[in-house]
Amino acid sequence: MIEGLICTPLKQIENPRGNIFHVMKNSSSGYLGFGEAYISHIYSGDVKGWKKHTDMTLNLTVLTGEVKFVIFDDRPNSSTCNVFEEVVLSPQDNYSRLTVPPQVWVAFKGVDTSVSMILNIADIEHTPAEAESVVLDRFTYEWGTL
Repeated sequence: MIEGLICTPLKQIENPRGNIFHVMKNSSSGYLGFGEAYISHIYSGDVKGWKKHTDMTLNLTVLTGEVKFVIFDDRPNSSTCNVFEEVVLSPQDNYSRLTVPPQVWVAFKGVDTSVSMILNIADIEHTPAEAESVVLDRFTYEWGTL
């Protein structure tokens, strides 16, 4: 696993009137404080990314659908420099929170047949100066069908 990346299985509590899905507590690993929370949609087959945050830690949970996250580490002093990591999350098959440290690249693909919804609980507020985006073909990665 990429240095600093954490994938935490999350608890679901079944309820006949609607299930409860835990996401994060202030005692959770990966919780470094609260800056903002936002939801992002990704459509089936679409890919968003590559984006790298200089200071922000991401805490990503897929609320609906299924999403393939790809993380690329190009930090020169990292033990996982030049490594890609793939994590597929969904409420049905892998309900987990993916904690992504600053300074690594992230891209993701909607792999469900309909729109997928991702919640990010970030430790700081987003500002354009704090993030860098590049085109998808900047890194050699084969997205495939999943």
